[in-house]
Amino acid sequence: MSIFDPFDIKQRVDSMMHEDTEFFPLMTPEDEEEMNKEEMPEALPILPLRNTVLFPGVVIPITVGRDKSIKLIKEAYKATKIIGVVSQKNVSIEDPTMEDLNQIGTVAYIIKTLQMPDGNTTVIIQGKKRFRMGEMIQSEPYLKANVHSFEERTIPKDKEFKALVSSLKELATQIIQNSPNLPSEAAFAIKNIESPSFLVNFISSNMNAEVPEKQALLEETDLRVRAEMVLQHLTTELQMLDLKNQIQTKVRIDLDKQQRDYFLNQQLKTIQEELGGNTPDLEVQNLKDRGLKKKWSKEIYATFEKELEKLQRMNPAAAEYSVLVNYLELLLDLPWNEFTKDNFDLKRAQKILDKDHYGLEKVKERIIEFLAVLKLKHNMKAPILCLVGPPGVGKTSLGKSIAKALGRKYVRMALGGVRDEADIRGHRKTYIGAMPGRVIQSLKKAKTSNPVFVLDEIDKVGNDHRGDPSSALLEVLDPEQNNAFYDHYVELDYDLSNIMFIATANSLSSIHPALRDRLEIIEVNGYTLQEKVQIAKNYLVPKQREAHGLKTKDVNIKTSILEKVVEEYTRESGVRGLEKKVATLVRGVAKHIALEEEHNTTLTEKDVETILGAPIFDKDLYENNDTAGVVTGLAWTQVGGDILFIETSISPGKGKLTLTGSLGDVMKESAVIALAYLRANGRKFDIDPRVFDHWDVHIHVPAGGIPKDGPSAGITMLTALTSAFTQRKVRPHLAMTGEITLRGKVLPVGGIKEKILAAKRAGIKEIIMCKQNRKDVEEIKADYISDLNFHYVTEMTEVLKLALLDDKVSDPIEVVIKEEAKKAIVEN
Repeated sequence: MSIFDPFDIKQRVDSMMHEDTEFFPLMTPEDEEEMNKEEMPEALPILPLRNTVLFPGVVIPITVGRDKSIKLIKEAYKATKIIGVVSQKNVSIEDPTMEDLNQIGTVAYIIKTLQMPDGNTTVIIQGKKRFRMGEMIQSEPYLKANVHSFEERTIPKDKEFKALVSSLKELATQIIQNSPNLPSEAAFAIKNIESPSFLVNFISSNMNAEVPEKQALLEETDLRVRAEMVLQHLTTELQMLDLKNQIQTKVRIDLDKQQRDYFLNQQLKTIQEELGGNTPDLEVQNLKDRGLKKKWSKEIYATFEKELEKLQRMNPAAAEYSVLVNYLELLLDLPWNEFTKDNFDLKRAQKILDKDHYGLEKVKERIIEFLAVLKLKHNMKAPILCLVGPPGVGKTSLGKSIAKALGRKYVRMALGGVRDEADIRGHRKTYIGAMPGRVIQSLKKAKTSNPVFVLDEIDKVGNDHRGDPSSALLEVLDPEQNNAFYDHYVELDYDLSNIMFIATANSLSSIHPALRDRLEIIEVNGYTLQEKVQIAKNYLVPKQREAHGLKTKDVNIKTSILEKVVEEYTRESGVRGLEKKVATLVRGVAKHIALEEEHNTTLTEKDVETILGAPIFDKDLYENNDTAGVVTGLAWTQVGGDILFIETSISPGKGKLTLTGSLGDVMKESAVIALAYLRANGRKFDIDPRVFDHWDVHIHVPAGGIPKDGPSAGITMLTALTSAFTQRKVRPHLAMTGEITLRGKVLPVGGIKEKILAAKRAGIKEIIMCKQNRKDVEEIKADYISDLNFHYVTEMTEVLKLALLDDKVSDPIEVVIKEEAKKAIVEN
């Protein structure tokens, strides 16, 4: 604060220069001497002042508001215009008494009174001389007291005092010049003051000092001491002013920039308010209010408060502002400790699962087990189920049914083609465009921390230079770790242990071994003919009828027609292709209805062929022939089971083995092992071992454009070779699967159910497989395999005994083989 009050000085100077003033505003020594000679009345009306002190010779304006003071001014202005002015000891007293006033005051002359619009009266007064207050004469209607002259010492005239007076003028002038808020008239007034006493009084009156300090100056009798006291005030003020200017110089650039930003932000705020948008302050307040309603732990709330404070200090125009707002909104949108209530009605859950999915008893039983344990314990680490099976068998839709049965929200995240680890763990939030991982994003959409979470196509996850998403999924899908999942964007542990994860895959071979170890594998195999018909009848036909705007009476597809569609127009493990064919049939009926054409409501076989065209597949795929060396094998593919034919031919040569048909390394090794076993044990099957050195062998698997591999064709290769060399035909309607060793042992293989279903579709009646695969067959419903005959073996001799007929091919090639063999043996 400046030692001068600029507003007060301006008022005083203006009042001194008022055109109606009866004297020159700056008092000369002669004026002062004449004023001191004036006689002082014995008694004066006393006007209490609250916030200021009147000094002799000084003109000041005061505002009078108290009733007593107004009456005093009116009567005094009409009479002598002389009053006594005394400052109050306590400014808060509204009606002061004698004890509440200082004893030393100033005789004042009323120059002018002005009536203000607010009802108060402004009075311009000039101090004359000091007085000492005596006895109180009256208290009503205003104070009046006896007054006595105050001792006035002679003004010193030595050089030291003159230097003191000169210093006062110089310091006061410097302060006024360095303070832009002070009027230049003040410096002009100070320079033109000749009287030392008036100079001290003028500066004392205009100093921005407290009333007690000014009163002390008024009561001081020694002018030299008063001048030194004022000089001390001025020196202190000038030092403070210099220091202030230095600081202002240092920070002026920053302040200017801040002021510029402030004004621009204020303008932006006004524009946003006019447009109806949220201002930054309102946005911060909204975030804070939302945070108070969240069920957060202390750690999360502390992080939110810290980031919110950072946002309040940040310029809304900064690029980081939007990044921080997005982060805070994510914290608010995530369902921390928010759960949906599980439905523990197990009978209802069973009905929902049975209604939505035909078959799949193993999966349904596992879901009911999970619900039963959860009902008893009320809290458990959710299992990580992995449904493995060919496309179209209902793995993904099964997740929806599970969510419906549990009463939980359903979330699906497709992992096919995911190559970036950040898709799982999120990006660092230090740059624009950063996002949380898809796990956190899915929970934000679900608005609950315990949904049924389907990780679709987990076997299709890839990896490249940006990281391995499969490794990132290890923490997500580990029941021992996912209670503190760390997302790079959130930077806080999030509990995933209450989520029921369900992964789907077509094959386990491409899943990361460590990830596969964390999964509970449940096989969802293909459907039999009967199952497909029931699924089409109960699910697909009603679904497509509704999708095409038809009613039940508009189209009827009998069971026999559905069987025809399944057998002659589809060849798959699932029902996706079947659904497309059903949709085509329904569209055909819808077209007739729309065109108002005559049509059969109940479809016939002729209608099916008209709409779908000629049958695509033969009802019986098995190729029965009389050629030796051809064997039917069973194979597993990612789209389900299938049959394949292994063809073997021999020709004169040097014992060379040729393999064609786009075979993988495993199948090539199976062919080499089969030939080696047959070489070593040829005599058991009536084959001269020397024949192998003079006949080339060619093994071919048709459909060469399709890659084929897997450890399932060993016994099929050996049977085909034995059939070719012995010219014994293979038993009709027979298929086989299994691997062999050099010792002739038959090994078990996988994918049994898919292979059996493929065999049924192809019209196979008998199947040979390893004895250890009996348990896989027993898991299949007996009704599905009632028309199949299974042969379980452990040795290759058993396979050949079951597969080869005793009758040999009546073909000249047998004679040629024998004759060529004898000739080659004789020559050697």
